[in-house]
Amino acid sequence: MTTRKAEVAEVPAPDQRRTAAVRVIGGAVCTSVSAGFAKLSGASAGTVALLRCAIALVVLVPLATREWRRVGPRPWRLVRWDLIAGLLLGIDYVFWVASIYDVGASMATMLINIQVVVFPALSRVFLGVPLSGRFVATVPVLLAGVVMASGTVGLAEPGTDPVGGMVFGTIAGVAYGGYLFFMRLGGGERHTVFPVCASTATAGLAALVFGGLWTGINLSLGLPAWLWLTALALIGQVVAWLLIAGALPRLAPHVSATLLLLHPVLAIAFGVVALHERPTFTQIVGCLLVIGGVWFASRAPRLDPRSS
Repeated sequence: MTTRKAEVAEVPAPDQRRTAAVRVIGGAVCTSVSAGFAKLSGASAGTVALLRCAIALVVLVPLATREWRRVGPRPWRLVRWDLIAGLLLGIDYVFWVASIYDVGASMATMLINIQVVVFPALSRVFLGVPLSGRFVATVPVLLAGVVMASGTVGLAEPGTDPVGGMVFGTIAGVAYGGYLFFMRLGGGERHTVFPVCASTATAGLAALVFGGLWTGINLSLGLPAWLWLTALALIGQVVAWLLIAGALPRLAPHVSATLLLLHPVLAIAFGVVALHERPTFTQIVGCLLVIGGVWFASRAPRLDPRSS
């Protein structure tokens, strides 16, 4: 009886769930402009990835230090997952920015949604979490949508490199799926700022090494580039992840997954309106397949009334 009461008490109240939903929506809005800010900076992929993390740490380190003093130290068994997640995040950032320059900000944001396949697959292989029939049936649709959105099939937007964009975007999506997997392993504790700070620090290190070797690091940027990258770091890294990380534990997975679909939708709108990108009809159909597939796979299973 005591255990049952404890379980019930842990269920978030309706007002807490509403607040969490608003936070996830706010986080999706913040991340939707990230690709556009990266493209507007004009900096190399390695430079964008490094400065996104370095500038964000100026804000995250004091916040994480304050949290550490308030709630106590974070166990090393969880810190190690934060650090591994950050290494994958740094690789994700470098390849993601490279895909932005190849297929545009809106399509690159869509391509990274390959993580919706990678994250559950990793959970199945390493944690034994079963895959639902709904998810398995949706995977071919998602992959077809990703290929179409990249422009590899059909006509692509003029001036883009569909093959390069799809390859870089897929690598970024796989790394991002790994990041989410390891961050999930380190979740469930009182710390919300420190995991974001730790993963951002190792992401910056990965971007410095990998991005420096591949695209080079150039800090001799003009004022507009620094302003765009600062906006990217503060809005797309600090605000977005603090909003989302603190809200996800209070929402059912299918609810948070559905709300986060605002991210690619708003990114496409931002790319068309602010960056004057013009996705082709085939790419738009591919985007709709990805969005519809994620929505279908993330829906909660309908309960049989006879089972209650």
